[in-house]
Amino acid sequence: MTGRIGSIDRRWFERVASARLPGAEQVLPPLSAAADHGRLWLGSAAVLALAGGPAARRAARRGVGALALASLTTNVVAKYAVRRHRPVADGVPMVRRLAKAPWTSSFPSGHSASAAAFAVGVALEAPRYGALLAPVAAAVAFSRVYVGVHYPGDVLAGCALGAAAAAVTCYWWPPRPSPAQHRRTRVPVPALPDGEGLVVVVNSGSGKGVPGRLPAREHLALLLPNAEVLTLGAGDDLGELLDKAVARAAGSGGVLGVCGGDGTVNAAARRAVAAGLPLAVFPGGTLNHFALDAGTPTFEDTAHAVQRGEAVRVDLARVRDGAGADVTGFVNTFSIGLYPELVRKREKLEGRIGKWPAAAVSFVEVLRTATPLRIRLDGHDRVLWLLFAGNGQYVPDGLAPTHRPRMDDGLLDVRTVDAEAPLARTRVALSALGGALRRSRVFRTERVEELRVSGLEDVVALAYDGETAPAPDALVLDKRHAALTVYSPAAPLDEIAQRARTMTLAANRRPRRDQA
Repeated sequence: MTGRIGSIDRRWFERVASARLPGAEQVLPPLSAAADHGRLWLGSAAVLALAGGPAARRAARRGVGALALASLTTNVVAKYAVRRHRPVADGVPMVRRLAKAPWTSSFPSGHSASAAAFAVGVALEAPRYGALLAPVAAAVAFSRVYVGVHYPGDVLAGCALGAAAAAVTCYWWPPRPSPAQHRRTRVPVPALPDGEGLVVVVNSGSGKGVPGRLPAREHLALLLPNAEVLTLGAGDDLGELLDKAVARAAGSGGVLGVCGGDGTVNAAARRAVAAGLPLAVFPGGTLNHFALDAGTPTFEDTAHAVQRGEAVRVDLARVRDGAGADVTGFVNTFSIGLYPELVRKREKLEGRIGKWPAAAVSFVEVLRTATPLRIRLDGHDRVLWLLFAGNGQYVPDGLAPTHRPRMDDGLLDVRTVDAEAPLARTRVALSALGGALRRSRVFRTERVEELRVSGLEDVVALAYDGETAPAPDALVLDKRHAALTVYSPAAPLDEIAQRARTMTLAANRRPRRDQA
């Protein structure tokens, strides 16, 4: 880089090199070294994932994904495209200089790119956590000039590249919108101070748990001490325990509660609708898709809504056989074909590489050995790789839907991938890997109130909300519009304040040693 811009860059570098900032020599060089190879940001991501709530975990995943993309672009592409010599560090005091000077191209700054990518990526999912990280990221970026290994222009370019990398992740993996952007229909429900009248079934076998969290029963006792809690033990039947809880709640004019994964929530929701009871959902599974869409990503959210009497309406989707008899229902999604196996493989990968890349890689892997389905949709013969139906419209389009802005729209979100087009397998694989499946002609999506599916003689099972059931020869999908009432806070709660309050409650109720 030459000319006037290069001259300005060198002048600013010399000003920083000669600057004497109180305390900076003790802080900035170690901070710069801590960010080597992304260690500072990977450690921050681990803290967010372990100590934070759902938003913090999503933020950690996006931050790491953005960091990986920025590092790849900076170190593999940009540094070799623009070869710029490192600054001459003669004017930089020895106490500031790094023990081992970098030898790669000065432009752009890889540390700055990683810092900006991680901070912006986190902010896209959790703005408050992003605000906490922003000063640290800025300090890392400035430190690269302060220790004498980059010009200011290198740092600014790195920051721009990192921010762009974080923004690019939104193309494949759109951020979950803030609760204020969800269009939920409010409905009055009983307020239950301290959980009085609430009967909660806890499926302790749901999900894989989150390290460092309170056990569900203890957590509920802290937040809603007067709630009745029934825990599913080894060998117990979930349906029987839910029926027992429904009878107790209905007999006392109370409310049914459930703590478990989406399959457990499904079973509770169908019983709540049948009994005319409101439902309180405490997220106790691995992914908790329903709780997230309902606005209750944490126990604290649900407890707050229960005590204040705040709730929303939710549709319940039905699956009936050809004779009209109920087969099952679903609160999230239904599918036949390769989608269940795709989800299983995707969920193993998405924590490491993000949801869209995991979906693309998993889809291509499953597609290699898949056999197309020959079925009939609303009387039309179709050859498909998969059929997906969502309880309400999901966003984004494609094979990795993330959330529903509204849960009582009365519609089924139907998505299919055709298998009868020329070179269908190759076209689908390339579209999936390129993130363009939703624009491919082999991918179709429509929103309907009812869907009739027949010709299922060769289909062994259908999948719904993480569970499976035998497939009838024909079935009908439709909705029970706004049939379910779910407790949900009217305004989002501050995640950091929630965590602090729960920790305070736990500390206050823990017996002291001198009282033992």
